[in-house]
Amino acid sequence: MITTLEAAPIVAGALGISGVGVLASRRRDMIARWCTWAVTAPLVGGALLLGRPGAAVLAGGIGVGCVAEYGRLVRLPAADRIALGIAVAVLPVVAWLAPAALLGTAVLAGIALFAVPVLAGDAEDGARRSAYAIMGLFWIGGLAGLVTLGSAALPLIFAVSLADVGAFCFGKLLRGPFLSPLSPAKRWSGAVYGAALGICALALFGAFTPALAVAVAVAAPLGDLMESMVKRGAGVKDAGSWLPGFGGLLDRVDSLLVAAAVAAVLTRTAPFAEALSSTGALTGMGGS
Repeated sequence: MITTLEAAPIVAGALGISGVGVLASRRRDMIARWCTWAVTAPLVGGALLLGRPGAAVLAGGIGVGCVAEYGRLVRLPAADRIALGIAVAVLPVVAWLAPAALLGTAVLAGIALFAVPVLAGDAEDGARRSAYAIMGLFWIGGLAGLVTLGSAALPLIFAVSLADVGAFCFGKLLRGPFLSPLSPAKRWSGAVYGAALGICALALFGAFTPALAVAVAVAAPLGDLMESMVKRGAGVKDAGSWLPGFGGLLDRVDSLLVAAAVAAVLTRTAPFAEALSSTGALTGMGGS
């Protein structure tokens, strides 16, 4: 597997080539999305160049931002949002410093989140608060997987992003049956071709393994649909309005949330672990 530093020209080249096509399309929404990619790609790559500490900071920062949007969507009180934000910030640090304790920490965090409305004596809305808080923990907290994935983190992020773009473009072009009632804009044609593009991206990075392929082809679309479910329940189109071309941060990383968690679990599960370790992805991040 190539290192994070060696991957930089690939990412830059992909951005450059796609930028030409986006400008030629003259679509303002696509141009806005490309500008967001162009700004965030160096930030993500720079963080991953620092190795596991950088990945922990990246995952924690993104997680806290997602909690702010998620908490608003599901109407969590301030106490629940603060507790959930602390939990998703702590998990990547544990994944960096004591990965063996990650599962136990997640369980304890879930109990703590459950306890918040209990201690508040909220008999009327406590069950709903607990359910949404714990869902947020295991959904957004999955970003801690970026730390344990080592040098496979960047290929996964790039592949999921490319799969998202492919799903959008091919779904619009080929149309066909809808993927789910949760998101009328998504179609099976887009999901299939997007997955193919994402898997090709893994191969380009020398990171193709069954675990990462499942994360890109299956888990990433599931994450997208999970956010659609939450937004439909909240009666909104976007999780936010500050990120050009996407809406909110949660709209940008919804696919990655589940993909990172699934990839992290499968890469530690035989026979997936053996396949990924043969690429060198479990030995650390390139450039660290």
